[in-house]
Amino acid sequence: MKKITFILLFFLISSNSFSHMGHYKNFNNIEMEILRNGEVIGYNFYFFKRDGNNTTVTNQIKFTVKLFGATVFEVEGYGEEKYNKDQLISYESKTRQNKKNKFVDLKYNKQNNQFEVKGSSYTGLASDDNVIGNWWSHKILQASSQISPISGSIKEQVVTFLGKETITLYGKSYEVEHFKLQSKDMSIPEDKRLDFDVWYDKENSIIRKVTYSRMGEWEYRVKEFN
Repeated sequence: MKKITFILLFFLISSNSFSHMGHYKNFNNIEMEILRNGEVIGYNFYFFKRDGNNTTVTNQIKFTVKLFGATVFEVEGYGEEKYNKDQLISYESKTRQNKKNKFVDLKYNKQNNQFEVKGSSYTGLASDDNVIGNWWSHKILQASSQISPISGSIKEQVVTFLGKETITLYGKSYEVEHFKLQSKDMSIPEDKRLDFDVWYDKENSIIRKVTYSRMGEWEYRVKEFN
């Protein structure tokens, strides 16, 4: 009961600090390295472009997992999120995952305040409470569900605040807030499940680091942003 109360109190105190696109008005790019078992295997880059109240965030991701010199898993993809003020109005992505083509084509329907989703894993409507499951946006820590940026599938989630910490990345220390982001239904297959640790730098409005375990220990960490 004490833990639940603490979680609710945190979100009541911090909800105003999570306003969305305004926090990124001075961002041009975020560069994240992707590591597996401590080895850099790829990158996840985000680029911001603005035109009045409209913001476009493009996402480039590429990584390769090799075992004894042979490629066992690889992903390369491109995505584009478009916002009008704080409202997501469209998202498109194309991803090549282990020689399989995956995609998302999402549009916001103003008439019914829902997203129309066409994806390689899901086609249908989705609540506009959903966020795209990319790591540039701290709004993912508020959402009750997210849309896969690769396939369009909808995943309900629970976010738990674990506490404040100090982490060191690339020789610099940062005061951050540590969250656990998990699927609401943890009985679903592991390869479909959300189970992430997320470290959020509130001072700079940026997710500094994300880790998870799946066929090894994975880490996404911000190397540079401006």
